[in-house]
Formats: sequence, structure tokens, C-alpha cells
Amino acid sequence: MKPMNVAWKILSSHLKAGDPAADSEIGIKIDQTLTQDATGTMAYLQFESMGVKRVKTDLSVSYVDHNTVQIGFENADDHDFLQSIARKYGIIYSKAGNGICHQLHLERFGKPGTTLLGSDSHTPTGGGIGQIAIGAGGIDIAVAMGGGEFYLPRPKVRAIVLKGKLRRAVSAKDVILKVLEKYGTKGNVGWIFEYTGPGVRTLDVPSRATITNMGAELGVTTSVFPSDAVTKQFLEAQGRGGDWVGLKADKGAAYDDVFELDLSEIEPMMAAPHSPGNVVTVKSMKGTKVNQILIGSCTNSSYRDIRTVALYLKGKHVADDTEVGIACGSRQVVNMLAADGSLAILHSAGCRMLENACGFCIGAHMSPRTGAVSLRTNNRNFEGRSGTKSAQVYLVSPETAAASALTGRISIPTDNPVAKVPAPAAFPVDDTMFLYRDTAGKGLPKTEIVRGPNIAKVPAGTPLAEDIEAVCAIKVGDKITTDHIMPAGARLKYRSNIPEYAKYVFEPCDGAFPGRCLENKEAGLANVIVAGESYGQGSSREHAALCPMYLGVKAVIAKSIERIHRANLINFGITPFEFEDPRDYGKIAQGDRLSLKGIRSAVEGDGVLTFKTSKGEVRVKTALSPRQKKIILAGGLLATLRG
Repeated sequence: MKPMNVAWKILSSHLKAGDPAADSEIGIKIDQTLTQDATGTMAYLQFESMGVKRVKTDLSVSYVDHNTVQIGFENADDHDFLQSIARKYGIIYSKAGNGICHQLHLERFGKPGTTLLGSDSHTPTGGGIGQIAIGAGGIDIAVAMGGGEFYLPRPKVRAIVLKGKLRRAVSAKDVILKVLEKYGTKGNVGWIFEYTGPGVRTLDVPSRATITNMGAELGVTTSVFPSDAVTKQFLEAQGRGGDWVGLKADKGAAYDDVFELDLSEIEPMMAAPHSPGNVVTVKSMKGTKVNQILIGSCTNSSYRDIRTVALYLKGKHVADDTEVGIACGSRQVVNMLAADGSLAILHSAGCRMLENACGFCIGAHMSPRTGAVSLRTNNRNFEGRSGTKSAQVYLVSPETAAASALTGRISIPTDNPVAKVPAPAAFPVDDTMFLYRDTAGKGLPKTEIVRGPNIAKVPAGTPLAEDIEAVCAIKVGDKITTDHIMPAGARLKYRSNIPEYAKYVFEPCDGAFPGRCLENKEAGLANVIVAGESYGQGSSREHAALCPMYLGVKAVIAKSIERIHRANLINFGITPFEFEDPRDYGKIAQGDRLSLKGIRSAVEGDGVLTFKTSKGEVRVKTALSPRQKKIILAGGLLATLRG
């Protein structure tokens, strides 16, 4: 048998459709799914519409960790809906306050060698224990829960060969920032990054998970580590030793590319505003005044991370004019910190202890003051994501955050390192806030679904016409994120109500966009979005396709489109075109009428469409599998399932 790497070992054992040697798209069986409350309501509404009696995965978990600040009835109503759905369909329900989905799933459910599909872009956190864990739109999760395959472009695999050992006070966050410095946030669509080499064994599971978590910022399909003795020790400490299987690349396994990284040469790094790919050294920013420091999120909220911060702050106090907040990843982490005295240390040092939730990372609370410099251990620093557009947000390691908290200025943690936190021999297990564990997979069909007034029906798409008369409803630049398209923060509570949430499409860029689209739609005109490079980077939120679909958007034309967002566009019947010649981007202006004659034939055929503008002819293209063509022609994935 041909030697295989870790990624293809898992993919091959789950292959259900497509030939990796010949086809551009493959379909895989999904063992586990996860949702969070900001995406889960829509995913479960879509699952309901499929008419399946109960989930068909080995395990599905519904986490509540995003919309936990309940101002108004909307979030609380959504939680009731999610809990009743879970009870009826055999889904485990994680109550608000239990913790952040990726940290919790790593602790309690993730299994090496399995597949995990999550309606959150940071689902690849599971790669830290040897899972193929992929972020996707909610409708893809619904299909997987119904027993359907998940389709993805046949990936290429890049080996990141780790050598050496990290110096004290240099940690996994610095490793992934170093990888981001090398590969950036665009141009990595269709890749899996597989971490290998002798340096792997020097990294504990939380460190590995930090690295795979921020693979989402690279734009890769997922990232994965082998499952080795370190993985086994972690699972045994969680009381889940029976879930462990060994998994490593075969000798002589081939990779599509190889990058070697010496851990001993890495220094403390940080991502400067306003991109995770804008990587600089901490040394280069030393002395910069800091107003706010926030520690936690799904990237750096493990016991290892927060205990490290406590060691820095023990017997000391944070700077007088610097606000410091800490959000642990789970109740397990909080219980451990309480038991070893770390919680008292952090409290005495002047830290604000925040809820075990996504919170500040998604701009749901803790927005910094006007023009503030905010150091954060989370994974994204897009402009305005914090809730304050003028804020300068830097992404840093827990070590850098702690060192800077003491001085009120960006400080180098290697100047005064603390002892390494050893991997615990046993974690205190308390699963009492996971509901319906005993009924998962069986379901309780008599359960009544609770629907508040903010929970609306899923809007339906319409079949693609042969010819479309359209308007360029908006023209945007490079690196437009899903936060630009569908703002989070205060708007998250509308995610189960598409007509309401659609009022805020492109709010950070152009608040008049929804109104223009509806006017065009009433006039019988379709809407087209024109964009630059790396359109749709960031989160998995399918609302960035679903809400534009509701507004009558039929096509996106960009220089390049990121993987998850491209899949979401297709799932909701929006054709994702790219310019054959990127210079043609300059030939279209906002407000231009676009006569897209033969668009249906183009989708059915070779994917090439030509049309004219006042500045000349434009050729665009889209590469679609037969399955994707069927979806777009029908008006979206739900239409094909119902048909």
C-alpha cells in the first residue's frame, strides 16, 4: 500500500464520493458535528426542514457560547429553541456558562482519527488531537446530521516540519503567528497543513490546538497533528483513554509541499492591526502604551494558558491604567484554577473575570475605548470587530499579554519568563451542564419545539434564470471579511430572523446596501457584488450568503473568494465568479447595469461568462462540480434536498 500522511489516512477512511486521484471534489462521512448558538438556530431550522427524525451522526453537540449577554428577549428565546431541538433530535446540549465550544469539544468529545464538521470557522481546533475537523456553513452541518456526505475540494497537504524546542515564554501562539508570517491570510484555499517532525512531541495538546485553531486565519481547509503519546496522556487525563488511537504519517509519505520550522528560533510574535497576517515581533513594538488586555477565546483559554498568566501575576498587580479581562474556555478550567489558587491570584492582581464564552472575541462585550490599544489572545483583529472601529487590536500570546499587563506597555515575556505549566495528570470532570447525554442518538420525538417571535422561517432561493439583468449593488476592495458582510456584536441576536438581520448586510461598509438591493429586487433586477482579493475571509457564518440571497443577490464577482464563503454562496444559489483577468475589476463600478445573458448556460457548461460594461468587455469564470452546478441551478441546497 502506498505510504500515507495523517490527513489522507483519515480522509481515505471516510471517503464516500469522488476519486481523489481524478475528481476535483470529494465527499466524506462525518462522525461528529458541533454548532454554536449564533449559527445553530439557522442550522437546526434547516435540519428541521429536511424531515429527518433524529441525527444520524455518532455525536452531535449544540453549544451556547456566543450570544450569552441577554439584553432583550432574542438570545434567551434562541437558547430555548436550541435546547428543545436538542432534546427532540438526540443532540447533546451545552448550556450557557459551560464554556466555549472548541475548548469543550477538545476536552470532552474529540477523538483522533474521526471527522468533525462544525458551524464555526475555528472547528479545526480539533486537529490538535488528530481529528480532521472542518468549519462549514450551517446547512452543511444540517446535511451531515441527516446522514449526508460533506463535500470539499480535493485538498493538497503541506507538511509543517517542526524541529527543536520552544524557549521559555515562547508558546504556540508565536508558532502559528510565525506560520502566518510565512503564508499570510490568502492564497491557501484548498490546503491542509499537517504538523509533523520531532518538535511535535515537545508541544502539549492545548498548544497543538492553538496552532490548528488559527489555521482558520490562514484560510486552509483544516490543520492536523498526529495522535501520539502526548495525545494519549491528554485523553487519559480527561478520563477518555478509550477514545485514543495512534495516528502518524507512514514512512515515506508524500506531501504536496514541505516547510521546516525550528521552534528554538521563534521569538515572541504579534499580529498588528488590522489582520492576523500582519505579523511583527513583540520586540519591534516594545514600549507601546496599552489600554486594554483581554485573555481567553477558543484560541488561548486552556488551563495551561490561564495558569501561565497567573504565574506572571502572582504577588503583583496589573498596571493602574490598563484594563485586564480573562475568559476561561470551560468550567473545567475555572475549577482547576480555583483549586490551585490561580483564580485568587488573578482576582487579587486586578483582573476582571469574564464569563466562559466567546464574548470579547466577537465584539459581544468588552469593547475598548475610542482609539485604544488592545492586546488580545484571540484569533482575529479585523477593523471594528472589537466593537470599536478606531481601536488598534493586537493578537498576542498569553505570555506577552501577562507581561504587558504588569507594565501597561507592550513587553517582551522572555525578559522575565515563568516556569512551564506541566500537563495535568488528571482533569476534574464535571459534565453536568451537558444535557441529554443519555438520550443522544435516540431523541425524544414528543418534545415540543419552543419558538420565540424572533425565530423566522428559512427563506427559499429561486432557480437560476437563463438571462439576468442585474446591477452592481456594491463594489468593495480586498480582504472583505464575513464581519464586513454580516456584522456580529450587537447584531448577532438577529441570526434566527433573516428579514431582520438582512437590514445590516455590509453595515460597516455601506449601510444603504440593503435598501438598494430591495429596490432593485422590486424592479425585477438582480443584485451583483463585486470584490477584490480574498473575499469572504473570516468566520463560517452562512448568513453572509443567506442574507444577500434574501436581498436578491445572484452573483459575486471577485478576484478571489475564500473556501467556506464560496461554499456558502453555492449553497444559497449565488454563483461565485472570479475575474479571468484581475485587471477587469476596474471595468465595473458600483451602480453599473450588468446584462448577464446566458448565465445559466455558463453554470451548466464551462463556467465562463462574458458581458460588457461601459469600460469594455469582462470575462469571468467559475469552477463547479456537477453537484455544485445542480445546487446553483435549483436556487440553493435546500431546494435540491426538497426536490
